[in-house]
Amino acid sequence: EVQLQASGGGLVQAGGSLRLSCAASGFTLDDYTIGWFRQAPGKEREGVSCIHGGNGGPHYADSVKGRFTISRDNAKNMVYLEMNSLKPEDTAVYYCGAAKGHLYSTVAARYDHWGQGTLVTVSS
Repeated sequence: EVQLQASGGGLVQAGGSLRLSCAASGFTLDDYTIGWFRQAPGKEREGVSCIHGGNGGPHYADSVKGRFTISRDNAKNMVYLEMNSLKPEDTAVYYCGAAKGHLYSTVAARYDHWGQGTLVTVSS
């Protein structure tokens, strides 16, 4: 059974950093693309970043490019999102999702499996 568990959220001041973790089980990262998404109150779920299942190449939304870094540890079946220079507008519940196959896409509809979210709050 494919399972994902996101963790690492918290309260941080603007300009600070957080690292989110996504623990994957029931599959190997080489076969899936893992994406990070966020949803702020009253807004739709937004794709933030993904890491290609095959070559591990990253993809970022323009809003986080240069500030966020996605990485994975295949041996531990973990995917991370390092978030730097955080802004109040980054405040949201962050989710990790898994899509079978290799793609560069943060379109939520392409992802089949989801973990529970972790709340990130950035204070001004």
